[in-house]
Amino acid sequence: MANFKEDLQNIKAFVFDVDGVFTDGQIYLDPSGEFVRSVNMKDGYAVAHAIKQGYTIGIISGGNSEATKNRFKYLGITDIYMGSTNKRNDFEDFYFKYDLKPEEILYMGDDLPDYEVMTMVGLPTCPSDAAEEIKAISRYISTFPGGRGCVRDVIEQVLRLQGKWANNI
Repeated sequence: MANFKEDLQNIKAFVFDVDGVFTDGQIYLDPSGEFVRSVNMKDGYAVAHAIKQGYTIGIISGGNSEATKNRFKYLGITDIYMGSTNKRNDFEDFYFKYDLKPEEILYMGDDLPDYEVMTMVGLPTCPSDAAEEIKAISRYISTFPGGRGCVRDVIEQVLRLQGKWANNI
């Protein structure tokens, strides 16, 4: 098995869970009863930059918030699987659509619904505050918790290693 840095060279696509990865897992209710989530702006920048550099990014979430979906669309993500009841099927749809091999995909999840997909990808990763079962199968555990820069951490590492991080500044 290659080391983590060698695995980064093979990555062509990213797939992320939402709650506990892009968010800290806290959900607030606004006065109308809508769920409100807090996201990290640097994570968003990294996503948009990766897309501009030609990477494919997918979102697979059990949650189903229109505001969350709109945030990802704004960043340029087109493959958004919200309300996912079978993450494996959605993941397979994603990689077949782009003719990707699972080993070319980095997935970041934080809890048990992500477990099956994480066993299928080339590079399973998680935030520092992920469930222990997820940490146990991750090839990389970010030093950042969910909602606090873990997405930027993995994207930046891949793009830096592949020479695509700050190449057009």
